[in-house]
Amino acid sequence: MSDSETDSTEQMTSRNILGSLLESGLHEMNRERSGLLLSGLSAGLDIGFGPLMMAVVLTLSPGGFGDLPTELLLASVYSIGFMFVILGRSELFTEHTTLAVIPVLDRQASVRQLGRLWGLVYVGNIVGGLLFTLLVTLLMPELGVVDPAAFETIALKLVDHDLTWLFVGGVFAGWLMGLLAWLITAAQDTTARILLVLIVTGTIGLLHLPHSIAGNVEVLFGLIVSSAITPADYVGFLVLATVGNAFGGAVFVALLKYGHVVRGAN
Repeated sequence: MSDSETDSTEQMTSRNILGSLLESGLHEMNRERSGLLLSGLSAGLDIGFGPLMMAVVLTLSPGGFGDLPTELLLASVYSIGFMFVILGRSELFTEHTTLAVIPVLDRQASVRQLGRLWGLVYVGNIVGGLLFTLLVTLLMPELGVVDPAAFETIALKLVDHDLTWLFVGGVFAGWLMGLLAWLITAAQDTTARILLVLIVTGTIGLLHLPHSIAGNVEVLFGLIVSSAITPADYVGFLVLATVGNAFGGAVFVALLKYGHVVRGAN
C-alpha cells in the first residue's frame, strides 16, 4: 500500500470516528429532559462504586498511598465505576465535554442546546453521587470492610491542594476523559473498550487527578465522615474540577481533533 493510500485510510477512519461522535452528540441533545436527567442520575449512582472500592482497598491493604502495589490496585478499582457507567451507556458529564461539543463545532447544534445537555447530565450526576454516598454511609457500619478514616484519606488527596492545581489537574482529567470518548468510539469490541476504560481512568486514579463526578463522591464521603473536610473544600473542589474538566475535554480533544479531521479532509 502506498503512503497516499495509507494516509487516506487513516483519514477515513478519523472521519468515521468523528461522524459517529457527531451522530451520538446530536442524539443526546434531542433526548427528552427526563431521560437525560435519569440517565445522569444513574451514572452518578453507578460511578460511586469506584470510590467505595478504593476505601475498601485502603482499609484491607497493609500498604497505603505511596506504596506501588496499593496505588496500582487503587487505580484499578477506581475504574470499576467508570466501566459500569460507560459500558452501561449512562450519561457522564465528562464524556460530554467532548461528545456534545462536536455538534456545536460542526454548526449542527447551538451553544444553548449544549448548555441544556450539560446542565441536565451534570445535575443528574451530582445528585446520583449524593444519593450513593448517603446510602453507603447508612450501610457502612454493617459492611464491616470499610474504615471511615479511609474515606478521609481519599478525600484529602483531592482537596489538600491549592486552587491552581485543582483547575490544572481538572484540565488533564477532562482531557483524558475526552480522549476516552474518542477511543471508545474507535474500538471495535467490548474487550477493547474495557481495556481502554481501565487504562485511561486508571491513569486518572493513579495520578489522583480531580474528576468532578467521581471526585464528587470521594469528597462527599470525606465531608460526611470527617471534620477535616469542610463544605468550602467540597465546593471549591467541585467548581474548579468541573471547569477544568470541561475545558480539557472541549479544547484538547473536541476542538483539536475536530480541527485536524476537518482540515485533513480539505
